[in-house]
Amino acid sequence: MRLQTALLTLSLLTLPVSVVIACEAPETPSVPDGAGATMEDMIATQTAIKTFQASNAEYLTCVDEQMGAEQNLVDEGDESAKERYALAAADYNAAVSREEQIAADFNTAIRDFKAANPD
Repeated sequence: MRLQTALLTLSLLTLPVSVVIACEAPETPSVPDGAGATMEDMIATQTAIKTFQASNAEYLTCVDEQMGAEQNLVDEGDESAKERYALAAADYNAAVSREEQIAADFNTAIRDFKAANPD
């Protein structure tokens, strides 16, 4: 049993950091057309977006940690870590962009909902 544990530990240590640190991006919620949505639809969407934002914050933390680990490897002379760092940075930026886009889409839906439901 100790040999298996030691072999597993050794195999994990030889994997690139990007394989060991697996970050999973959250699914982006859909935003309804505000002009045709009900109040319940808008509240459900708001709840889904808040859940997405919390999950996305966790994802960004994970990717940031991955970037830090890759940067450490670059600093130690691992040339292949430069590409992994760049990929992680692109993932981070894409996640921020998705969050900004969902917020903009929801704000548009709110304006359309208010225009269609003036009361």
